[in-house]
Amino acid sequence: MFKWFQSKCLPHQNQVASESVHGRNLALNELGCSVCLEENKVCKCEQSFESCKKVDSDVSDDKQHGESNNSVTHAVINMTGMLIGLGQLSTPYAIESGGWVSAFLMIGLGVVCAYCSHLLGKCLDKHPKSRSYTDIGQNAFGTKGKLLAATFIYLEIFMALVSYTISLHDNINRVFSGTQVQIPWAKLSRSQLLTLVAVLIALPSLWLRDLSSISFLSFGGVLMSVAIFSSVACTGIFGGVKANHSIPVLQIQNIPAISGLYIFSYAGHIVFPNLYKAMKDPSKFTKVSIISFSLVTLLYGALAFMGAKLFGPQVNPQITLSMPPHLIVTKIALWATVLTPITKYALEFAPMAIQLEHNLPDSMSSRTKLIVRGTAGSFLLLVILALALSVPYFQYVLSLTGSLVSIAICVIFPCAFYLKICWAQISRPLLVLNFTLIAFGFVLGVFGTISSSKLLMQNLSSAH
Repeated sequence: MFKWFQSKCLPHQNQVASESVHGRNLALNELGCSVCLEENKVCKCEQSFESCKKVDSDVSDDKQHGESNNSVTHAVINMTGMLIGLGQLSTPYAIESGGWVSAFLMIGLGVVCAYCSHLLGKCLDKHPKSRSYTDIGQNAFGTKGKLLAATFIYLEIFMALVSYTISLHDNINRVFSGTQVQIPWAKLSRSQLLTLVAVLIALPSLWLRDLSSISFLSFGGVLMSVAIFSSVACTGIFGGVKANHSIPVLQIQNIPAISGLYIFSYAGHIVFPNLYKAMKDPSKFTKVSIISFSLVTLLYGALAFMGAKLFGPQVNPQITLSMPPHLIVTKIALWATVLTPITKYALEFAPMAIQLEHNLPDSMSSRTKLIVRGTAGSFLLLVILALALSVPYFQYVLSLTGSLVSIAICVIFPCAFYLKICWAQISRPLLVLNFTLIAFGFVLGVFGTISSSKLLMQNLSSAH
């Protein structure tokens, strides 16, 4: 997804905050060189961060239309690749925990999220100069709306990175099973030491200012998704594992917790405005959303039922950890899951880093700004590492992220923005529908947050 990443990764001087996708992959929403970015091309302008900030963002609508040339097919590929991410690891666990009836909840959430994507397009139709999720928030509720959207965006970035690091910890331990790693003076387990080494390897990437040089890393999420799905399928076909486990019909007591896993799997709305702006014909954005969410839902459903049938009640919250360790396809899936977080750190930190550097005094030298930026990013990554090692419960952290943050970004905010911006043009049935979705999102978020938080605290208490 080179093209997709480039449409979101560089800075825009007037934007308070940028966006990221969990994931499938949380994306960067800062805009810069208008020609390269609007055409979704890998930037070859060789412009530095400082020079790219000076590009005029207020181009005319005609010019934007001329530079936005993504076809429907291209937009579908970008949106699908962006939606598929970390959440797919837990879909077999979610189906097994909630029962096969919970698949209807997954499908329903996919429909709701696709509709909310459509609403964001409507908001952009109303304000053509808007270019980001936070811009829509500002159009709806002023500075408070923009600040609220930015706060949830940064919170999602942070919590998603904690989940990525937990996944790294769990899978790297399996990759190097049997390997002796020990430091006499360090009271850390083998898995903790391996995770620390992996994070330290990724640390220098946080000091990079020219993100175009590492934009290819965004393609790692897509490769991971393909590798995992193919590996699970090969396990059932060639790996000697029989898909003979029965899936429970419904375990309603687990629905609040797994709802967070499902909603996280569809998180991506914070970069949809960029996909909309990159389209040659934005009127087809709704069509793109329907096709993309349908494809993603089919993939999630197939992977969920395949994993649940293969491994039954023993299915791990991360499907890669359930696969037979001796198979080659398992090793491929494990390595894909290990390498993805390492490649994600710099890309996901970029929005925070760019905003931090933008807020530093102009009198500060470029070198000093880089040092401040790199130091802050390194410190935050180490904090995330400490949290991930302290709370190594992937499914509960992921569910908490979905219920606490993603439900607001994907459902509640888009409906609220649409109601505020387009109130005069909305029919009564649509008013009822959108208020109902806001209430539904709020209830689902509250119960999901309470359930996942309770389970997380119980596991932490039992561990100590």
